[in-house]
Amino acid sequence: MRTSKTQSPEKEIEQLRAELLDHDYRYYVLSEPTVSDVEYDTMMKRLKDIEDAHPELITPDSPTQRVSGQVAAGFEEYLHKRPMLSLDNSYSIEDLRDWARRSTKLAGEREFEYVAELKIDGLSMSLVYEDGILARAVTRGDGVRGEVVTGNAKTIRSVPLKIKASDKGDKGDKGGKSGDIPAEVEVRGEVYLPNEVFERINREREEQEIPVFANPRNAAAGTMRQLDPRIVSDRKLDIFCYQLLFDGAPAFATHNEALEWMDHHGFKVNPNRRLCSSIDDVISYCEEWGEKRDGLNYEIDGVVVKVNQMAVQEELGSTAKSPRWAIAYKYPARQVSTRLLDVIYQVGRTGAITPVAVLEPVQLAGTTVSRASLHNSDEMQRLGVMKGDWVFIEKSGEIIPQVIKVIVEKRTVRRPISVFLPTALSARPAS
Repeated sequence: MRTSKTQSPEKEIEQLRAELLDHDYRYYVLSEPTVSDVEYDTMMKRLKDIEDAHPELITPDSPTQRVSGQVAAGFEEYLHKRPMLSLDNSYSIEDLRDWARRSTKLAGEREFEYVAELKIDGLSMSLVYEDGILARAVTRGDGVRGEVVTGNAKTIRSVPLKIKASDKGDKGDKGGKSGDIPAEVEVRGEVYLPNEVFERINREREEQEIPVFANPRNAAAGTMRQLDPRIVSDRKLDIFCYQLLFDGAPAFATHNEALEWMDHHGFKVNPNRRLCSSIDDVISYCEEWGEKRDGLNYEIDGVVVKVNQMAVQEELGSTAKSPRWAIAYKYPARQVSTRLLDVIYQVGRTGAITPVAVLEPVQLAGTTVSRASLHNSDEMQRLGVMKGDWVFIEKSGEIIPQVIKVIVEKRTVRRPISVFLPTALSARPAS
């Protein structure tokens, strides 16, 4: 960017903000950066310098406000204008067909389409924009009221601080002029941790002798409840957006149109969604992603299926807890049994000791597993593992293999394992 020496602070700030927000969108949403990190950092530093010199020009949508550096005293509660309902689950293809038949019957045998979306294993959150500016971020909570976590949400680089104008002339914005965006826009999405970030956080926690997160969903939820936004920023959360409301009501005649609007206006929408004309198309989608999910950089535990037409959604309505127009198809839990041969101990950089189960190699989630985490000595004692035991293992968040249960009924010989005390670095396990 080039600026004139005679350019006013107001004009330069406006130009820098527009460029930085565009670069954030290209990098974190499109994954298509157009400037180097050095160029980006130079622009950010220049913007911060001007704002420091003119604090009266700082606004909530400035890129410098993503990490405020202030620790919150706690989170206030907020009542959702429209409840954030949980979904009913189905665990078989036949359950899915039954749901489709019930929906068709309740809709008076009308024909309708479906939208199938990957079910992200994360934390639901509502983003509320007033006059195009992010005003409030609220967790799902109990579905009726959640916690206001606006400062933490701003650290998620794929969350727009300001709704991006569309150049596609979408309905609802009269040609894409930002001034014609509805007064209140609510975007709901799923906050998640990418796989490599989840693994990094757990490695660091093990080295610090802090209990590890069981799965990415717990890690995302724990992160969003941090009172210090700087910690949230360091954990590199991300989001996929899945629902759009204008002034508290459905924004378009179809769910698919709402997804397209969000996509065109700077929100990160999962590209692997599919518009389906029949339940057979939905089932094909579920089976396809059941085979392909290991190739993703985030965890999914199923597929969310929604009726596409909003008029039919309104007609189907909801129970006290769940919408009748949507359902979650859950993939079977991925766990296998194998024999535990031994336990070895790894010492981290800080001296923390981590027990690791040595297993008879077994196939799990597309990979051969021969080692699994036992987390710590307390977990070993709780499980009561012995050498030669048959154990169940699963991938925590479908990433890190861990021992979850001993199959005591299959135990033939008692071969106890000596357990390290947390501080006993010189101890040796029994052979």
